[in-house]
Amino acid sequence: MNTSSYFDDLRALYQAELDDLRTDSEGNHVLARRLAEKRSELGFLLQMMDINPEMLAVVLHNAFRFANPAVMDLLVQQDVHDLPGWDSINTTIDIAAWAGETVQTILREPTGKAFMVLAAALEYLLHKPQGEAESTKADNDEDGQQDRDEMRHERHDDHRTEDDDDDEAAARAREEAGNDWLTQQGFDQKDAQ
Repeated sequence: MNTSSYFDDLRALYQAELDDLRTDSEGNHVLARRLAEKRSELGFLLQMMDINPEMLAVVLHNAFRFANPAVMDLLVQQDVHDLPGWDSINTTIDIAAWAGETVQTILREPTGKAFMVLAAALEYLLHKPQGEAESTKADNDEDGQQDRDEMRHERHDDHRTEDDDDDEAAARAREEAGNDWLTQQGFDQKDAQ
């Protein structure tokens, strides 16, 4: 699947935003808790809708199911100025019941419909491997598995997988790179934990 450079860039920002929320400084999986916190800050995050849409889009993480992936495949190939309107694609998207009130709040904003197109596209891309198209069923299975994994981590389940270790190593590497960059910018070195 080809995506426009606009969506390539936005996808990377969205993934980074979720990665930042995924683990705490000790490497514990805290995505579910942090997403709940973000959702409680919706009023503040609405200010980010136009300048940093990825920061608001995380409140709708795992809220979408795509009935017609072909529509989304075409959408993510478009540049920002060529995107269809929310009214033309929302009939192909199922929104989770828990997100209904959030979506209605967003849609009341002047640029809410345009944002909803972006948020749906970002979630769609998040669950699609770059360069590969998957079936909607596979996306839904992955979402369900991700939700179950996050709940297990929130209960401090001792059963760890190789993916958990890889995620933690990646989070530590990102944190170390961030600390190095801050040091280069003149900030004090953060103490290692």
